[in-house]
Amino acid sequence: MVLLIRNAAQLVRVSDRGERAKAGREMRDLAIVEDGAVLIRDARIDWVGPTSRLPPVPADAEVIDASGKTVLPGLIDSHTHLLFAGTREDEFELRLQGVSYQEIAARGGGINATVRRVRETPKDELKELARRRLDRMLALGVTTVEVKSGYGLTLADEVKCLEAVAELDREHPCDLVPTFLGAHEVPPEYRDDREGYLRAVTQEMIPAVAGRGLAEFCDVFCERGVFSVEESERVLAAAAAHGLKLKVHADEFSALGGAELAARCRAASADHLLHVTEAGTDALCRAGTVATLLPGTAFFLGLPYAPGRRLIDRGLAVALATDCNPGSSMTVNLPLVGAIACTQMRMLPAEVVTALTLNAAAALARGDRIGSIEAGKQADLAVFDVPTYKLLFYDFGTNHVWKVIKSGRVVVGA
Repeated sequence: MVLLIRNAAQLVRVSDRGERAKAGREMRDLAIVEDGAVLIRDARIDWVGPTSRLPPVPADAEVIDASGKTVLPGLIDSHTHLLFAGTREDEFELRLQGVSYQEIAARGGGINATVRRVRETPKDELKELARRRLDRMLALGVTTVEVKSGYGLTLADEVKCLEAVAELDREHPCDLVPTFLGAHEVPPEYRDDREGYLRAVTQEMIPAVAGRGLAEFCDVFCERGVFSVEESERVLAAAAAHGLKLKVHADEFSALGGAELAARCRAASADHLLHVTEAGTDALCRAGTVATLLPGTAFFLGLPYAPGRRLIDRGLAVALATDCNPGSSMTVNLPLVGAIACTQMRMLPAEVVTALTLNAAAALARGDRIGSIEAGKQADLAVFDVPTYKLLFYDFGTNHVWKVIKSGRVVVGA
């Protein structure tokens, strides 16, 4: 099958030199081709360049005229808790009245409130709830989504959730990247036995999940009142020993040293970073760890934003993600997150594009396969009905998607 997109007002390649990620000022270089074209053969990008220089195209090729439109790599949401049941709008209202996220958790709400719902919900129902969210993501131009477990917190329930992710990955156009997050919270039955729960995570859950190939990554919520740096390092060491790649929820509510831990463990990404220190920033720079920022969470919780401008100016590779979850970021709208990053973290629109594509791919260790429009890469593209990428974040809150191409096939706007 051959698919041709031609006459694009802007073909935003993001990279044209094979970079796996872009850091610092390089994030502004989008390698844009005006009046651009891309030729796709059998799910892969075959050729990219100006429409005027198109090579011969088969007579039976499907042709899309993208005149006046902007073509980007398919967007990548590299941090979500997409698989959950139930909602927590009552907590939302409590926060509006001044009750903190931590206080709500101490009252039995927070993560453990969702854990109760997930444990009682059958796998097929969890799948259908997640499928609806994925459909909305795809319609917004998102073609790859990381999905964490972490709302089961028993071996059986974590496996149930990760099996649901694996089945959705096979059934849905979006590619799903599974992450084990058994160290998301200490469940109520272990409230008086933290050590026992850590043993369950490191000695039972991780070996079982890794052995069955249910996760690519392991994440840990390194935070005061959740898992200490030392406890988090135990979890990550066990995961690495079983062949899982690493991520860290780092420095979200306090400067605990999560960024330094992520750098020390050579994690693919350190996520949140609202309270990252200078030492943590330096460590991430040296390690080449992607800084994944989640401005939707700060927006939803009413917190100060992560220092996106400073991190980029210091030379980090920054990614952006929704953190979609029922407690602290109830959204699937990744382009809206990009607009928030512009207005609240002073990221430039070009930097946001890189953060939603190539650097998000790097945060999932997939920068060699997706995240830019380059020959040989998977043909994941989003076509927006705007003449310049800048309008995606300037004209915010509107879905500008015209078509979405996944692995060379039109899946939205056919």
